[in-house]
Amino acid sequence: MPQPTPSADLRHRTVEAPAGRLHLVEQGTGPLILLVHGFPESWYSWRHQLPALAAAGYRAVAPDVRGYGRSSRPAATHEYRMLDLVADNVALVRALGEDRAVIIGHDWGSNIAATSALLHPGVFRAAGLLSVPYAPPGGPRPSDLFSRIGGPEQEFYVSYFQEPGRAEAEMEPDVRGWLAGFFSALSADTMPGPGEPDPHFVDRGTGRLRDRFPAGPLPAWLTEDDLDVYAAEFERTGMTGALNRYRAMDRDWEDLAGYTGAPIEQPSLFIGGGSDASTTWMADAIDAYPDTLPGLVSSHIIDGCGHWIQQERPETVNRLLTAWLDSLRD
Repeated sequence: MPQPTPSADLRHRTVEAPAGRLHLVEQGTGPLILLVHGFPESWYSWRHQLPALAAAGYRAVAPDVRGYGRSSRPAATHEYRMLDLVADNVALVRALGEDRAVIIGHDWGSNIAATSALLHPGVFRAAGLLSVPYAPPGGPRPSDLFSRIGGPEQEFYVSYFQEPGRAEAEMEPDVRGWLAGFFSALSADTMPGPGEPDPHFVDRGTGRLRDRFPAGPLPAWLTEDDLDVYAAEFERTGMTGALNRYRAMDRDWEDLAGYTGAPIEQPSLFIGGGSDASTTWMADAIDAYPDTLPGLVSSHIIDGCGHWIQQERPETVNRLLTAWLDSLRD
């Protein structure tokens, strides 16, 4: 395999989009690959994939999703609905002078990538989904569903995030410390063990997520410098733009009602972590792939890997991504 080119070859730029502006980082030439990050990250979460995909003959582009980093942060919560994020991706492809792209996403980016492919199959010719499996639109209203998870003593983190200002009050006084704890809580080498408090929940009433974060060193994949990059962006922007994605979920449920149960027909790829709750909780969604992802090329579970899959296991993920992308050229 060709060797990745230096990070100095990364190109930063901004383009016009429905969000206002989107900041992106790109590397390489060739077929366009759009890399969409999740929460609480930025383009930087793809720092290992950009040079690897460029070395493999692709034009890899990682934007800051609206609300994050150097991209615009609309004020209204409804402006973070899925239809708007999909529109940003379509505009980004056009702004880069292309008609079509492969889209790959992680965490919320997986949902954004999947919905982009579902709504615009003429633009997004294939979809790669990392950590969060594809589940077609439909089912109960999200706020109703998540409010029932956890029982009388615990509240699910999604419901916690959905209340404006509540999570910000926990995160923003110590952004760096909160991020360190959150990244550690969902990393395979530092996550709480069996019998320890689950970091996906808060105690009802006055509980905080960080009360359940593990104490100790950073996960092996996260250096102090990496943490500084993430913390600096959120210290500058605040957390509301990122959290508004959770607060627009009921709007998504309404907007996408016409796509209930709809499959993604294009070639697709799934990579999950064997120690990631997203993979285990959504095992039924993975089992349904013959119906929901009929174009699935391959599906992989990486043993001993947590949620931050492309950062925890970059060499494995890069190998799987490039093999899949190369198969699309045949």
